[in-house]
Amino acid sequence: MNEVVLECKNLTKAFNTHSNGSGIRNFFVRKKKMFALKNISFSVRKGEIFGIVGPNGSGKSTLVRIIVNLLIPDSGYCMVKGMDVQKNEIEVRRLMNRVSVEASFFKKLSVMENLLYIGRLYNMKSDETRKRVEEIMKKLVFPVTYLEESVENLSRGMQQKVAVARAFMTQPELLLLDEPTTGLDPVSKRHVQEFIVYVRKRFETTILLCSHDMAEVEKICDRVAIIMKGEFVKVDTPERLKILVRGVENTTMEDVFIQLTGREWEQEVN
Repeated sequence: MNEVVLECKNLTKAFNTHSNGSGIRNFFVRKKKMFALKNISFSVRKGEIFGIVGPNGSGKSTLVRIIVNLLIPDSGYCMVKGMDVQKNEIEVRRLMNRVSVEASFFKKLSVMENLLYIGRLYNMKSDETRKRVEEIMKKLVFPVTYLEESVENLSRGMQQKVAVARAFMTQPELLLLDEPTTGLDPVSKRHVQEFIVYVRKRFETTILLCSHDMAEVEKICDRVAIIMKGEFVKVDTPERLKILVRGVENTTMEDVFIQLTGREWEQEVN
């Protein structure tokens, strides 16, 4: 577990904020920069579940988009298995997959048709794809009877399970999960979390999990980075992070956040 699969170094990304002015006045107003990421550096080892936890707007999704080369950083770089994600885009893309909070599908098609399409994109044989779909869906506790159902007729939890299954169809070495359980009911959330732990154990998959669910990252992550306003506040194991909090019984990761940032978690999320 010493091999570094993902390395990000000195990542910075800023966006220009819009002025409230209008017309010629707005033209001459000097726009301010809002930093989504400020000098972020970290690495993730093979088979590690690395969590990034922070409120909405803290920079988690921006980081994921940079890793998959949908955004270009203003400075810094990302490497996957020693390859620059910008210079070796095609090679890197074969090694990783992503699940976002708002996954898109061919919603008129059935679950199986969506997943067979992904299989064809990766030159998988139909029989091989069907077998893998059944294995993955069994682990996700997804009823076989729903495989022929149109995606648009599925619940939010069912659709997210399909998104997770699709991302793991190719058994990627690096799995990027951006809020994969947001909006799910408790049962579906548990199924997805258990699948994440399973694929790490079974395939030594390296997983980057971005979340604002403190209990989730505490439960399944080996290490956690707390991010606020585009900056890492602290990176360590959940157990070591909780040691930082004194005077609180049954310390949680929410207590850690408050201790390190001085801000109430509920206020940040809302």
